[in-house]
Amino acid sequence: MSDAPPIRVLVCDDQALVRTGYATIFSAQPDLEVVGEAENGHAAVQTALRLRPDVVVMDIRMPLLDGIEATRRLAGPDAVAPPKVLVVTTFNVDSYVYEAFRAGASGFLLKDSPPAELVGGIRTVARGEALLAPAVTRHLIGHFAERLRPADTSRPAREDVVSALTARELEALRLIAEGLSNAEIAAAMFIAPETVKTYVSRILTKLGLRDRVQAVVLAHRIGLVSATP
Repeated sequence: MSDAPPIRVLVCDDQALVRTGYATIFSAQPDLEVVGEAENGHAAVQTALRLRPDVVVMDIRMPLLDGIEATRRLAGPDAVAPPKVLVVTTFNVDSYVYEAFRAGASGFLLKDSPPAELVGGIRTVARGEALLAPAVTRHLIGHFAERLRPADTSRPAREDVVSALTARELEALRLIAEGLSNAEIAAAMFIAPETVKTYVSRILTKLGLRDRVQAVVLAHRIGLVSATP
């Protein structure tokens, strides 16, 4: 059994029944600890700043402050020591997805996802990985890359990326942008998963990116991978 501390989770949803259900599911996992709940976006921000959870499970439609703005305040570009935000919503709307990632979310799931998928989602974003299914990565992020990350001259151009990364790191970036998990990248590159983690860390550091979501968006914007129409 791992000696690592449990992942500290804050549950944010305006429905008490949903919050209770999530708390029950998450608390049953030995590696997860529910440290608090919030019933609206304003409370989500205040509670997260006070409790400093590792992962915030965030609904989108909430009173006082919606989940997108709450995510931006907690995990946006100006946030200090931001938590990972996993957006879980009833609404499978493209605009919600790209606005959530633009605000700083690390993952996006629907509320009808199986409990195991929700639990796995928390673990995934806690590891620093983006929760992006390959189909979502290729279609949605490729199609809306400009909306996800407005043009910014401080971001590296294609030639800067190619020159900054080794050939193997560039290959890893392409696979990340295709939506592959660390395990799948390891298999594709015939390397150990720990080596993949090293590559990911180096890529983010060299390119000045916060997380895998930004890496995916950048790869699409510079044409490193092609979006599926």
